[in-house]
Amino acid sequence: MRIGLYLSNAHSGPHALDTLRAEIVQAEQDGFTSVWLPHIFNLDALTALAVAGAGVPRIEFGTSVVPIYPRHPAALAQQALTANTALGGRLTLGIGLSHKVTVEGMYGYGFDRPGRQMHEYLSVLLPLMRGEHVDFDGETVSAHLGLETPGTGAPVLLAALAPRMLRMAGERADGTVLWMTGPRTVAEHITPSITAAARAAGRPAPRIVCELPICVTDDPAAVRARADKVFELYGALPSYRAMLDREGAKTPGDVAIVGDETAVSAKLDELAKAGVTDFVALEFASGDDRPRTRALLKSLL
Repeated sequence: MRIGLYLSNAHSGPHALDTLRAEIVQAEQDGFTSVWLPHIFNLDALTALAVAGAGVPRIEFGTSVVPIYPRHPAALAQQALTANTALGGRLTLGIGLSHKVTVEGMYGYGFDRPGRQMHEYLSVLLPLMRGEHVDFDGETVSAHLGLETPGTGAPVLLAALAPRMLRMAGERADGTVLWMTGPRTVAEHITPSITAAARAAGRPAPRIVCELPICVTDDPAAVRARADKVFELYGALPSYRAMLDREGAKTPGDVAIVGDETAVSAKLDELAKAGVTDFVALEFASGDDRPRTRALLKSLL
């Protein structure tokens, strides 16, 4: 199981990209295989990675994840291919539906047929990412064009939790990106579903990228309580709530990877056995716990 880092998208001010670049450079120097940047309401993930990661020679860059509704798939493909060129061909494009509260309440789009939206979106995005011409007319999106943008070949991961989305991720994309999903749910739901879909479609074994908060600490109760407050929103969003319920977790803090070095290492081993190919660590630590958490992660690379 490869180990990467989840980069904060809370950077602000005129030096935000310099701070992000410093984090990327340090991650590569520490030996992590990848860095992943969310796309919420701060930095544009693709633009930020293209600028801050340009010239960093070895590490993989991932978005986790870019929401599809505000962008035509051709526009997203053009931006992603450009970013992949700037990053030396080491971009992995993670995309997702986002959530009804965001899509309808903030952007003003309808969210009544998300499965259809993603199915048709991939019908345009994926061929363009491969450098192909597209002629497609769907119910939610149409496209008749080709792109001359360099950078073709970047893998595409689909944030998938529900059965239909997992089938799409296995049949058509290169894997999935998970959040708020514990090892039992990965082993019993995610891995069997996406792997069977990929196998039936004659595709390679999919990547399963699992992102979770992590902290090496001697006070796990306090860290979990803090995680419950910081990540409270995710416990109320339907897609993540369903994953927490599958895990038997009452709150987001219950799926955070928290404890001493032995406990945290055991939980990471459990994720690997569940089928996770890439663990992406959101270092949820402060004070003395922060260097301790980074030290353990480095020891496992």
